Amino acid sequence: MSRVRTGPIVRQAVVTPVAVPDPPLLNAVGVHEPWALRAVIELRCEDGLIGLGETYGDAPHLALLRRAAATLPGLDVFDGADLQRRLAAAVGTANAPDRHGLTGATTPAKTLAKVTAPFEIACLDAQGHATGRSVADLLGGRHRDRIPFAAYLFYKWAAHPGGEDDEWGPALEPSELVDQARRMTERHGFASLKLKGGVRPPEEELEAVTELRRAFPDHPIRFDPNAAWTTATALRFADGAEGLLEYLEDPTPGLAGMAAVAEAAPMPLATNMCAVGFDDLPAAIDADAVGIVLCDPHYWGGLRATLQLAGICRTWGLGLSMHSNTHLGISLAAMVHTAAALPDLAYALDTHTPWQGGADVVLRSPRIEGGSVAVPDSPGLGVELDRDALERMHRDYLRCGLTERDDTSYMRRIDPDFEGTLPRW
Repeated sequence: MSRVRTGPIVRQAVVTPVAVPDPPLLNAVGVHEPWALRAVIELRCEDGLIGLGETYGDAPHLALLRRAAATLPGLDVFDGADLQRRLAAAVGTANAPDRHGLTGATTPAKTLAKVTAPFEIACLDAQGHATGRSVADLLGGRHRDRIPFAAYLFYKWAAHPGGEDDEWGPALEPSELVDQARRMTERHGFASLKLKGGVRPPEEELEAVTELRRAFPDHPIRFDPNAAWTTATALRFADGAEGLLEYLEDPTPGLAGMAAVAEAAPMPLATNMCAVGFDDLPAAIDADAVGIVLCDPHYWGGLRATLQLAGICRTWGLGLSMHSNTHLGISLAAMVHTAAALPDLAYALDTHTPWQGGADVVLRSPRIEGGSVAVPDSPGLGVELDRDALERMHRDYLRCGLTERDDTSYMRRIDPDFEGTLPRW
C-alpha cells in the first residue's frame, strides 16, 4: 500500500536496556531482586525528532523489541496501521513469558500487545513534537489536569540480604505498614492507599488492613493478594473486610473463583490477572467476575488500546483504574496522558515511583505532589531523555548480572523451602 509520507520518518529505532535499583518488596511469588530491568525506546527520525517509549527489560522481551526495531526505519510515525503491520510481521506467533508482576497468562496476542505498546507510545511522543501538541491532546483531549495516584504499600525486608538498610526500613507487622503509609502520604500527599498482600497468612493481612483503616479513616484502601487464596479463604477475608476496602483485587485464581467471590463479597473485585486482554473480557463480563479492570498500557497494547478498553468498560458498567509495576518517568508520563484522556476515572492509579529512590532516565521526572501528577502541557509526553543517566543505568544493566525478573528463585536463595505456588492459603 503506497501513500504520500508527510510525517516524521523513522531513521533508526534504538532499544537500550537499563537496570533500576529495587527494594526487597515482598509479594505472593517471592521478593523483588536488587535490580529491576527496563528498556528505553528511541525512535530517531530523519528530521532530528526523537520519540520515547519505555517497557520491560527481560531478555525474551528485549529480543522481540530488537527484532521489531529492525523493521521500523522508513516508518511514518503518524501511520499507525503500518506500525501494526510491521510489528505483527516481526513478532509473528512468539509467546514470550510474562514475569512482570503477576499480570496473568501470556498469549501470542498479549506478547504482540506488549511489543506494540512502547513503539506506539514513542510514535505518539514524536507526533507531539512534530505538531506542538501533548499526547493527551493527540488522544482526544484532557478531561482533567491532574491525575491522582495511590500510595503503593508493601510488606518488605529492611534490606536485601547482605546489604544496608534502605530508607524505608522493614514492614512485616501492621504497625510498620502504617508507618510506611504515613511516611509515604506525608512525602507525596497520597489520598488513596493500596497494600500488596499474599505474603502473610490472611488473618494477619486482614489485621493490617484494619490497622490502616483506623490510621487513615478517610483514605480509600485497596488490597491485592495476587490470587494467593482459595475461593473459600477469599470469601472469609471479604466478609471480614466489609467496610474496610474500596476494592479487593484478584483474591483467587481464575474466572470461576473470582465470580464466586464477587457474588458474595461486600466490595467490588478488581483484576489485572484474569482479564488481561480483549479476548478475556466477554467471559469475565458474562461471569460477573470483575467489577474493575486495572488496565496497563504496557500489556494492553498502548495508549489508544487503553482508551478502547475504557469504552468497553463504560458500556458494560465496569470501573477502570491502572496497574503499575516498576517503571521510570517515560512510562509515568504515558500513564498520566492516558488517564487525562479517559472520560471516566473513578479510581486513583497505581504507581511504584516512590520506591525507585529518584532513579530515572529523564531530566525533570513527573512529580507526585498532593497525591497527583500534573498533566504536562509541553509537546509529546513532556519528558526529555537524560543521556548521562541512560548511559549510567545501561552500565548497571550490563554489570548487575540479571537478564529476567524471577522473584521466586531469588526468594528460594534466601528461603529454600519457599514454594511460590498459588493459591497458598
